[in-house]
Amino acid sequence: MESFAFAPAYELPAWPFVPPPELGHAKIVRHPIVIVGAGPSGLTLACDLAQRGGRAVLLDEDDTVGVRGASSRGICYAQKSLEIFERLGIYERIAAKGITWSLGRTFSGEQEVYSFNLQAESVSRQPPFINLQQFYIEWFLVERILELGLTDVRWKSRVTRVEPLSDGVRIDIETPAGNYTIEADRLIDATGANSPIRTQLGIDAHASRSTDRWCISDVRFKKPLPTERWTWVDAPFNEGRGVWQHLMADGVWRIDYQMPEDCDTAHISRPEVAGARLREQLGPGVEFEFVWIGPYGYRDHLLDSFRHGRVFFIGDAAHVVSPFGARGGNSGIQDAANLGWKLALVVQGQANDALLDSYDAERQPAAKENLKVTSRSARFLAPRSPAEHTLRRAVVALAARHPFARALVNTGRMSVANDYPPAPQLPEGARTVQNLPLRWADGRETTLMQLLAEGTQCLGLWLAPTRAEARTAMDATAALPLRLLAIGGDSGLPALQADETLVRHLGLRDAGSFVLVRPDAYRAAPLPRATPDAIATALRTALALDHHAP
Repeated sequence: MESFAFAPAYELPAWPFVPPPELGHAKIVRHPIVIVGAGPSGLTLACDLAQRGGRAVLLDEDDTVGVRGASSRGICYAQKSLEIFERLGIYERIAAKGITWSLGRTFSGEQEVYSFNLQAESVSRQPPFINLQQFYIEWFLVERILELGLTDVRWKSRVTRVEPLSDGVRIDIETPAGNYTIEADRLIDATGANSPIRTQLGIDAHASRSTDRWCISDVRFKKPLPTERWTWVDAPFNEGRGVWQHLMADGVWRIDYQMPEDCDTAHISRPEVAGARLREQLGPGVEFEFVWIGPYGYRDHLLDSFRHGRVFFIGDAAHVVSPFGARGGNSGIQDAANLGWKLALVVQGQANDALLDSYDAERQPAAKENLKVTSRSARFLAPRSPAEHTLRRAVVALAARHPFARALVNTGRMSVANDYPPAPQLPEGARTVQNLPLRWADGRETTLMQLLAEGTQCLGLWLAPTRAEARTAMDATAALPLRLLAIGGDSGLPALQADETLVRHLGLRDAGSFVLVRPDAYRAAPLPRATPDAIATALRTALALDHHAP
């Protein structure tokens, strides 16, 4: 039997445990924000708050990133997440280290039945996708958080108990140096799919009954393969089940093999078994070495509400979806970006606490949509009834000959930024705004994310207002977190060039039309003909400043 070589293990960074100041003191200290869990969503939130000048305590059980042994987790980061990372100051590191791609191919057997190129639909400075091992994302976020210097990162700190209070949360913490208790005005649970906080509070996650099983093989080849996402609906080299093939950083390919639900996870992960699968796929002459092999299984779940009093759930603690289309980790990162600016403004006294209710009102429907989309992909890849098997066979057969059927080949609808439904703070609903390259009137370059990185404020983008309108609007919004910018014209406001792509993307039409861009780069309050009073009212609505508690 052939033996297979393993590459040297990754050397992950480790940070020291520092005894917290509360240890050994009877008085319980209160912090404005405590985040539990240093995965992608928790780290993104901590970094987002620090970028806005906000302080937080971040607790994590470990002292490193990823999982010891460098197991393969999230790898595919979508454009919206990459735009968030530009605002947070780590995008250039991600782009330099990761693999940029936009082309995907889907096969049935050896026949290509569907392909896509997402670049054609983009106006963003960021590409549709970058593949990068999750621990690198976490690594870059930790270093950026430490650079910003406002987050108290506490490693080797395990939360053993939470107690909701009328005005906050009490948290018991276990460390190598002893146990202590703190309080938080608001607690954010980013502890992942098996959240102990959620379990302790008795919150039902509505987990699915069946478990989808996969075996991941991270492989480095001597001869490079094309930098494309390849998927097989019914790979002949995997007993007619699905296979994914992605390139990551360091020349490592992640190949996911779908397994039977009742498989022996230890057996399918043995090097000789995983190696035999690769030989079946690639043939005897392809030289490779393993980086990591391991089983993967998931049950999807979705909380009824992402806010429970002073406790907020983000990322996998709030929702788990199947990995098809990279909608899991990206959604958690976008949870953090949605919540971060709202927490910052509420803590600073610039927005009403009711604004925090909009986190659930926006992100829960987004998670529900992602769950619906990925569940359809899961059923296509693993049909559970004769009718579903018949449908898939028909779709695959038709796709080989007819263009209309190719869009029905569902190996994962790739992650996109979710629109938000109408709500008290969003009477018109909201949709994302891409990170457009922009120019100031004098020709200097900037981007939307660079504008949003400068403080926590909404952008008021106004097409060619008059000088009188601009002066009155400045007065009407002087006490509000708003940066008014003109697009073209001679209003006396800081002005961007009236680029056709920008105007069309924002939905602006005639002179005087206006749109509010929130700190998370979502478009709200489109005004066909803006007045200073209408702008002030739209902003106060967006920040829940006129909310009256029942």
